[in-house]
Amino acid sequence: MNVAEAFRFSLQSLRSNPLRTFLTSLGLIIGTASVILVVTISLVGRGMILDLIRGVGSNLVYGSYEAGGQNVANAQADFVKIADIQAIRNALGNEIVAATAVISDSDRIVINGRERDVAILGTDQYYGKVRRIVILAGRGLDASDMTLRTHVGVISEKLAQRLYTSPQLALGQTIRLHQLQFTIVGVFRERITTFGFSEVTEDTILIPLPVARDFVAYERIDPFYVQVKYAEDVPRVTTQVKAILQSRHRPGAKYDVENLKAILDTANKIASITTGLLVVVAVIALIISGIGIMNIMLVTVTERTREIGLRKAVGASRREVLAQFLTESVLISVGGGIIGILIGISVPIGVTLFAGVRIPISVLSILIAFLVSISVGIAFGMLPARRAAGLNPIEALRYE
Repeated sequence: MNVAEAFRFSLQSLRSNPLRTFLTSLGLIIGTASVILVVTISLVGRGMILDLIRGVGSNLVYGSYEAGGQNVANAQADFVKIADIQAIRNALGNEIVAATAVISDSDRIVINGRERDVAILGTDQYYGKVRRIVILAGRGLDASDMTLRTHVGVISEKLAQRLYTSPQLALGQTIRLHQLQFTIVGVFRERITTFGFSEVTEDTILIPLPVARDFVAYERIDPFYVQVKYAEDVPRVTTQVKAILQSRHRPGAKYDVENLKAILDTANKIASITTGLLVVVAVIALIISGIGIMNIMLVTVTERTREIGLRKAVGASRREVLAQFLTESVLISVGGGIIGILIGISVPIGVTLFAGVRIPISVLSILIAFLVSISVGIAFGMLPARRAAGLNPIEALRYE
Protein backbone atom coordinates (compact mmCIF):
# COMPACT_ATOMS: atom_id res chain seq x y z
CA MET A 1 0.00 0.00 0.00
CA ASN A 2 1.47 3.32 -1.03
CA VAL A 3 0.70 6.76 0.38
CA ALA A 4 -2.07 7.43 -2.17
CA GLU A 5 -3.83 4.16 -1.29
CA ALA A 6 -3.53 4.86 2.44
CA PHE A 7 -5.00 8.28 1.85
CA ARG A 8 -7.87 6.87 -0.24
CA PHE A 9 -8.76 4.15 2.24
CA SER A 10 -8.56 6.60 5.16
CA LEU A 11 -10.81 9.07 3.35
CA GLN A 12 -13.37 6.35 2.64
CA SER A 13 -13.36 5.33 6.28
CA LEU A 14 -13.91 8.88 7.50
CA ARG A 15 -16.68 9.47 4.97
CA SER A 16 -18.52 6.39 6.18
CA ASN A 17 -19.24 8.15 9.48
CA PRO A 18 -19.16 11.93 8.77
CA LEU A 19 -20.85 13.00 12.03
CA ARG A 20 -18.30 11.23 14.19
CA THR A 21 -15.49 12.60 12.04
CA PHE A 22 -16.80 16.15 12.45
CA LEU A 23 -17.32 15.82 16.22
CA THR A 24 -13.83 14.34 16.56
CA SER A 25 -12.28 17.26 14.73
CA LEU A 26 -14.47 19.88 16.46
CA GLY A 27 -12.02 20.33 19.31
CA LEU A 28 -9.21 21.04 16.86
CA ILE A 29 -11.41 23.45 14.92
CA ILE A 30 -12.13 25.44 18.08
CA GLY A 31 -8.54 25.22 19.33
CA THR A 32 -6.99 26.30 16.02
CA ALA A 33 -9.42 29.20 15.60
CA SER A 34 -8.72 30.18 19.23
CA VAL A 35 -4.96 30.38 18.62
CA ILE A 36 -5.43 32.74 15.68
CA LEU A 37 -8.11 34.85 17.36
CA VAL A 38 -6.16 35.08 20.63
CA VAL A 39 -3.06 36.35 18.84
CA THR A 40 -5.19 38.70 16.71
CA ILE A 41 -6.95 40.13 19.77
CA SER A 42 -3.62 40.51 21.55
CA LEU A 43 -2.12 42.36 18.58
CA VAL A 44 -5.12 44.68 18.38
CA GLY A 45 -5.08 45.28 22.14
CA ARG A 46 -1.36 45.99 22.18
CA GLY A 47 -1.74 48.34 19.22
CA MET A 48 -4.52 50.24 20.97
CA ILE A 49 -2.53 50.55 24.20
CA LEU A 50 0.57 51.74 22.38
CA ASP A 51 -1.47 54.20 20.30
CA LEU A 52 -2.98 55.61 23.49
CA ILE A 53 0.47 56.10 25.00
CA ARG A 54 1.88 57.60 21.80
CA GLY A 55 -1.20 59.80 21.53
CA VAL A 56 0.01 61.82 24.51
CA GLY A 57 2.95 62.88 22.38
CA SER A 58 5.35 61.36 19.88
CA ASN A 59 8.97 60.76 21.01
CA LEU A 60 8.23 62.79 24.10
CA VAL A 61 10.62 63.77 26.88
CA TYR A 62 9.02 65.52 29.84
CA GLY A 63 10.10 66.70 33.25
CA SER A 64 9.91 69.10 36.15
CA TYR A 65 11.77 70.20 39.27
CA GLU A 66 11.90 67.40 41.84
CA ALA A 67 13.68 68.55 45.04
CA GLY A 68 16.81 70.08 46.49
CA GLY A 69 15.95 73.47 47.95
CA GLN A 70 16.86 73.89 51.62
CA ASN A 71 14.66 76.98 51.92
CA VAL A 72 12.08 78.87 49.91
CA ALA A 73 14.66 81.13 48.27
CA ASN A 74 16.80 78.20 47.11
CA ALA A 75 13.77 76.25 45.91
CA GLN A 76 12.58 79.16 43.81
CA ALA A 77 16.04 79.51 42.30
CA ASP A 78 16.07 75.82 41.42
CA PHE A 79 12.75 75.82 39.63
CA VAL A 80 12.82 75.27 35.86
CA LYS A 81 12.65 78.64 34.15
CA ILE A 82 11.69 79.84 30.69
CA ALA A 83 15.38 80.54 30.09
CA ASP A 84 16.13 76.86 30.79
CA ILE A 85 13.74 75.78 28.05
CA GLN A 86 15.39 78.18 25.63
CA ALA A 87 18.80 76.75 26.64
CA ILE A 88 17.49 73.25 25.82
CA ARG A 89 16.35 74.48 22.40
CA ASN A 90 19.74 76.08 21.74
CA ALA A 91 21.75 73.08 22.90
CA LEU A 92 19.80 70.34 21.14
CA GLY A 93 19.07 72.24 17.93
CA ASN A 94 18.13 69.93 15.06
CA GLU A 95 17.88 66.88 17.33
CA ILE A 96 14.44 67.99 18.54
CA VAL A 97 11.23 69.10 16.86
CA ALA A 98 10.29 71.55 19.60
CA ALA A 99 10.44 72.24 23.32
CA THR A 100 7.57 73.81 25.20
CA ALA A 101 6.95 75.10 28.71
CA VAL A 102 3.91 75.22 30.97
CA ILE A 103 3.21 77.52 33.92
CA SER A 104 0.27 76.09 35.85
CA ASP A 105 -2.22 78.33 37.63
CA SER A 106 -5.92 78.33 38.48
CA ASP A 107 -8.83 80.68 39.05
CA ARG A 108 -12.55 80.51 39.77
CA ILE A 109 -15.16 81.49 37.21
CA VAL A 110 -18.93 81.22 37.08
CA ILE A 111 -20.16 78.23 35.07
CA ASN A 112 -23.91 77.64 34.83
CA GLY A 113 -24.56 79.87 37.81
CA ARG A 114 -21.93 78.27 40.04
CA GLU A 115 -18.32 79.12 40.73
CA ARG A 116 -15.93 76.46 39.55
CA ASP A 117 -12.16 76.09 39.50
CA VAL A 118 -10.53 76.22 36.08
CA ALA A 119 -6.96 75.30 35.21
CA ILE A 120 -4.97 78.10 33.61
CA LEU A 121 -2.00 76.90 31.59
CA GLY A 122 0.46 79.50 30.44
CA THR A 123 2.24 78.04 27.44
CA ASP A 124 3.71 78.91 24.05
CA GLN A 125 3.12 78.33 20.36
CA TYR A 126 4.85 74.93 20.46
CA TYR A 127 2.56 73.36 23.04
CA GLY A 128 -0.16 72.28 20.62
CA LYS A 129 2.33 70.56 18.32
CA VAL A 130 4.28 68.79 21.03
CA ARG A 131 1.23 67.65 23.01
CA ARG A 132 -0.72 66.87 19.83
CA ILE A 133 -3.59 69.15 20.75
CA VAL A 134 -6.54 69.09 18.36
CA ILE A 135 -8.05 72.52 17.56
CA LEU A 136 -11.82 72.10 17.16
CA ALA A 137 -12.64 75.73 16.38
CA GLY A 138 -10.65 78.91 15.81
CA ARG A 139 -6.88 78.74 16.27
CA GLY A 140 -4.23 77.89 18.78
CA LEU A 141 -1.69 80.20 20.39
CA ASP A 142 0.93 81.58 18.02
CA ALA A 143 4.25 83.42 18.20
CA SER A 144 2.62 86.87 17.98
CA ASP A 145 0.61 86.12 21.12
CA MET A 146 3.90 85.63 22.97
CA THR A 147 5.58 88.70 21.52
CA LEU A 148 2.60 91.06 21.94
CA ARG A 149 1.45 89.50 25.24
CA THR A 150 -2.11 89.42 23.95
CA HIS A 151 -4.95 88.57 26.30
CA VAL A 152 -6.32 85.64 24.37
CA GLY A 153 -7.26 82.14 25.44
CA VAL A 154 -7.85 78.70 23.96
CA ILE A 155 -10.33 76.76 26.05
CA SER A 156 -11.04 73.04 26.35
CA GLU A 157 -14.01 71.48 24.57
CA LYS A 158 -15.82 70.59 27.81
CA LEU A 159 -15.46 74.13 29.13
CA ALA A 160 -16.74 75.57 25.83
CA GLN A 161 -19.80 73.34 26.02
CA ARG A 162 -20.50 74.29 29.62
CA LEU A 163 -20.10 78.00 29.04
CA TYR A 164 -21.43 78.48 25.51
CA THR A 165 -23.03 75.10 24.52
CA SER A 166 -20.67 74.58 21.54
CA PRO A 167 -17.07 75.29 20.41
CA GLN A 168 -18.20 77.55 17.56
CA LEU A 169 -20.30 79.76 19.85
CA ALA A 170 -17.34 80.18 22.21
CA LEU A 171 -15.21 82.00 19.62
CA GLY A 172 -15.01 85.74 20.25
CA GLN A 173 -16.47 85.51 23.74
CA THR A 174 -14.60 87.02 26.67
CA ILE A 175 -13.73 85.37 29.95
CA ARG A 176 -12.38 87.05 33.10
CA LEU A 177 -9.24 85.61 34.65
CA HIS A 178 -7.54 87.31 37.58
CA GLN A 179 -9.63 90.43 36.93
CA LEU A 180 -8.50 90.64 33.28
CA GLN A 181 -10.58 90.05 30.17
CA PHE A 182 -9.40 87.33 27.77
CA THR A 183 -10.86 86.81 24.31
CA ILE A 184 -11.46 83.21 23.34
CA VAL A 185 -9.75 82.54 20.00
CA GLY A 186 -9.90 78.76 19.92
CA VAL A 187 -11.31 75.56 21.37
CA PHE A 188 -9.21 72.41 21.78
CA ARG A 189 -9.18 68.87 23.05
CA GLU A 190 -6.47 66.33 23.70
CA ARG A 191 -5.93 63.87 20.87
CA ILE A 192 -5.93 61.09 23.47
CA THR A 193 -7.80 61.85 26.67
CA THR A 194 -5.53 61.61 29.73
CA PHE A 195 -8.45 61.83 32.20
CA GLY A 196 -6.75 64.43 34.36
CA PHE A 197 -3.44 62.58 34.65
CA SER A 198 -1.72 65.36 32.71
CA GLU A 199 -1.87 69.09 33.28
CA VAL A 200 -4.96 69.29 31.05
CA THR A 201 -8.31 68.91 32.80
CA GLU A 202 -11.89 69.19 31.54
CA ASP A 203 -11.94 72.89 32.43
CA THR A 204 -8.66 74.23 31.04
CA ILE A 205 -7.68 77.55 29.47
CA LEU A 206 -4.45 78.01 27.54
CA ILE A 207 -3.04 81.55 27.64
CA PRO A 208 0.26 83.07 26.41
CA LEU A 209 3.21 82.13 28.62
CA PRO A 210 4.45 85.72 29.21
CA VAL A 211 0.99 86.75 30.42
CA ALA A 212 0.71 83.76 32.75
CA ARG A 213 4.09 84.66 34.25
CA ASP A 214 2.53 87.86 35.62
CA PHE A 215 -0.15 85.89 37.49
CA VAL A 216 2.21 83.80 39.62
CA ALA A 217 4.47 84.86 42.47
CA TYR A 218 7.52 83.10 41.05
CA GLU A 219 8.47 81.61 37.74
CA ARG A 220 8.15 77.83 37.69
CA ILE A 221 7.86 75.67 34.58
CA ASP A 222 5.97 72.53 35.56
CA PRO A 223 5.97 70.52 33.38
CA PHE A 224 8.06 71.03 30.27
CA TYR A 225 8.01 68.87 27.15
CA VAL A 226 10.62 68.15 24.49
CA GLN A 227 9.65 66.39 21.27
CA VAL A 228 12.61 64.45 19.88
CA LYS A 229 12.95 64.14 16.11
CA TYR A 230 13.92 60.44 16.02
CA ALA A 231 12.71 57.71 18.39
CA GLU A 232 16.16 56.15 18.76
CA ASP A 233 17.50 59.45 20.14
CA VAL A 234 14.95 59.68 22.96
CA PRO A 235 17.07 58.02 25.72
CA ARG A 236 20.13 60.12 24.87
CA VAL A 237 18.15 63.37 24.68
CA THR A 238 16.54 62.54 28.03
CA THR A 239 19.99 62.34 29.60
CA GLN A 240 21.12 65.54 27.86
CA VAL A 241 18.07 67.51 29.02
CA LYS A 242 18.67 66.48 32.62
CA ALA A 243 22.35 67.41 32.34
CA ILE A 244 21.48 70.85 30.89
CA LEU A 245 19.11 71.60 33.78
CA GLN A 246 21.58 70.46 36.42
CA SER A 247 24.37 72.49 34.85
CA ARG A 248 22.26 75.66 35.06
CA HIS A 249 21.28 75.24 38.73
CA ARG A 250 22.81 74.39 42.09
CA PRO A 251 24.50 70.98 42.48
CA GLY A 252 21.87 69.90 45.02
CA ALA A 253 18.90 70.54 42.77
CA LYS A 254 17.17 67.45 41.35
CA TYR A 255 15.09 67.23 38.21
CA ASP A 256 12.74 64.48 37.20
CA VAL A 257 13.22 63.97 33.46
CA GLU A 258 11.43 61.00 31.90
CA ASN A 259 10.26 59.70 28.55
CA LEU A 260 7.53 57.43 27.29
CA LYS A 261 9.97 54.74 26.16
CA ALA A 262 9.89 52.95 29.52
CA ILE A 263 6.09 52.96 29.48
CA LEU A 264 6.04 51.72 25.87
CA ASP A 265 8.54 48.97 26.67
CA THR A 266 6.53 47.89 29.70
CA ALA A 267 3.31 47.85 27.69
CA ASN A 268 5.04 45.74 25.02
CA LYS A 269 6.31 43.27 27.63
CA ILE A 270 2.91 42.97 29.30
CA ALA A 271 1.22 42.46 25.93
CA SER A 272 3.80 39.83 24.90
CA ILE A 273 3.43 37.94 28.19
CA THR A 274 -0.36 38.07 27.94
CA THR A 275 -0.25 36.85 24.34
CA GLY A 276 2.08 34.02 25.32
CA LEU A 277 -0.16 32.90 28.17
CA LEU A 278 -3.28 32.99 25.99
CA VAL A 279 -1.52 31.04 23.23
CA VAL A 280 -0.47 28.43 25.80
CA VAL A 281 -4.11 28.11 26.87
CA ALA A 282 -5.17 27.70 23.23
CA VAL A 283 -2.44 25.09 22.64
CA ILE A 284 -3.65 23.21 25.72
CA ALA A 285 -7.10 23.20 24.12
CA LEU A 286 -5.51 21.69 21.00
CA ILE A 287 -3.79 19.03 23.07
CA ILE A 288 -7.06 18.19 24.83
CA SER A 289 -8.73 17.85 21.44
CA GLY A 290 -5.85 15.55 20.45
CA ILE A 291 -6.65 13.34 23.41
CA GLY A 292 -10.23 13.26 22.13
CA ILE A 293 -8.98 12.16 18.72
CA MET A 294 -6.92 9.40 20.34
CA ASN A 295 -9.89 8.14 22.34
CA ILE A 296 -12.18 8.08 19.30
CA MET A 297 -9.53 6.34 17.20
CA LEU A 298 -9.06 3.71 19.91
CA VAL A 299 -12.80 3.08 19.83
CA THR A 300 -12.63 2.93 16.04
CA VAL A 301 -9.88 0.32 16.21
CA THR A 302 -12.07 -1.79 18.47
CA GLU A 303 -15.07 -1.40 16.16
CA ARG A 304 -13.02 -2.33 13.09
CA THR A 305 -11.14 -5.25 14.59
CA ARG A 306 -12.60 -7.76 12.11
CA GLU A 307 -11.82 -5.39 9.21
CA ILE A 308 -8.22 -5.12 10.39
CA GLY A 309 -7.97 -8.88 10.70
CA LEU A 310 -9.33 -9.34 7.21
CA ARG A 311 -6.86 -6.85 5.76
CA LYS A 312 -3.94 -8.56 7.43
CA ALA A 313 -5.23 -11.98 6.35
CA VAL A 314 -5.20 -10.96 2.69
CA GLY A 315 -1.65 -9.68 2.91
CA ALA A 316 -1.67 -6.18 4.49
CA SER A 317 1.52 -5.67 6.46
CA ARG A 318 1.77 -4.23 9.95
CA ARG A 319 3.31 -1.07 8.47
CA GLU A 320 0.42 -0.62 6.00
CA VAL A 321 -2.21 -0.88 8.74
CA LEU A 322 -0.21 1.55 10.86
CA ALA A 323 0.00 3.97 7.92
CA GLN A 324 -3.77 3.80 7.26
CA PHE A 325 -4.86 4.55 10.82
CA LEU A 326 -2.18 7.19 11.29
CA THR A 327 -3.32 8.82 8.04
CA GLU A 328 -6.92 8.87 9.32
CA SER A 329 -5.81 10.63 12.49
CA VAL A 330 -3.75 13.16 10.55
CA LEU A 331 -6.61 13.82 8.13
CA ILE A 332 -8.98 14.53 11.02
CA SER A 333 -6.49 16.90 12.68
CA VAL A 334 -5.44 18.65 9.46
CA GLY A 335 -9.04 19.03 8.32
CA GLY A 336 -10.01 20.45 11.69
CA GLY A 337 -6.96 22.72 11.61
CA ILE A 338 -7.81 24.08 8.15
CA ILE A 339 -11.43 24.75 9.11
CA GLY A 340 -10.24 26.38 12.33
CA ILE A 341 -7.80 28.58 10.40
CA LEU A 342 -10.55 29.66 8.01
CA ILE A 343 -12.81 30.57 10.94
CA GLY A 344 -9.94 32.31 12.73
CA ILE A 345 -9.07 34.57 9.79
CA SER A 346 -12.67 35.14 8.69
CA VAL A 347 -13.48 37.07 11.89
CA PRO A 348 -10.82 39.82 11.46
CA ILE A 349 -11.42 39.91 7.68
CA GLY A 350 -15.17 40.33 8.30
CA VAL A 351 -14.56 43.14 10.80
CA THR A 352 -12.23 44.85 8.32
CA LEU A 353 -14.72 44.59 5.45
CA PHE A 354 -17.94 45.48 7.27
CA ALA A 355 -16.76 47.73 10.11
CA GLY A 356 -13.96 49.45 8.22
CA VAL A 357 -11.50 48.78 11.06
CA ARG A 358 -8.25 47.16 10.00
CA ILE A 359 -7.54 44.09 12.12
CA PRO A 360 -4.05 42.61 11.70
CA ILE A 361 -3.74 38.86 11.09
CA SER A 362 -0.63 37.13 12.35
CA VAL A 363 0.82 34.78 9.71
CA LEU A 364 3.00 33.26 12.43
CA SER A 365 -0.08 32.29 14.46
CA ILE A 366 -1.56 30.57 11.38
CA LEU A 367 1.63 28.58 10.81
CA ILE A 368 1.86 27.65 14.50
CA ALA A 369 -1.79 26.57 14.60
CA PHE A 370 -1.39 24.44 11.46
CA LEU A 371 1.84 22.80 12.63
CA VAL A 372 0.35 22.07 16.04
CA SER A 373 -2.72 20.48 14.45
CA ILE A 374 -0.51 18.20 12.32
CA SER A 375 1.63 17.36 15.35
CA VAL A 376 -1.47 16.55 17.38
CA GLY A 377 -2.71 14.20 14.67
CA ILE A 378 0.62 12.34 14.51
CA ALA A 379 1.28 12.27 18.25
CA PHE A 380 -2.18 11.21 19.39
CA GLY A 381 -2.86 9.01 16.36
CA MET A 382 0.22 6.89 16.91
CA LEU A 383 -1.14 4.84 19.83
CA PRO A 384 -4.39 3.76 18.09
CA ALA A 385 -2.44 3.10 14.87
CA ARG A 386 0.11 0.94 16.71
CA ARG A 387 -2.66 -0.94 18.45
CA ALA A 388 -4.41 -1.61 15.13
CA ALA A 389 -1.14 -2.68 13.50
CA GLY A 390 -0.33 -5.02 16.38
CA LEU A 391 -3.57 -7.02 16.25
CA ASN A 392 -3.21 -10.74 15.56
CA PRO A 393 -5.11 -11.45 12.32
CA ILE A 394 -6.56 -14.79 13.57
CA GLU A 395 -7.81 -13.29 16.84
CA ALA A 396 -9.10 -10.26 14.95
CA LEU A 397 -11.14 -12.42 12.60
CA ARG A 398 -12.66 -14.25 15.60
CA TYR A 399 -13.62 -10.91 17.26
CA GLU A 400 -17.38 -10.43 17.70
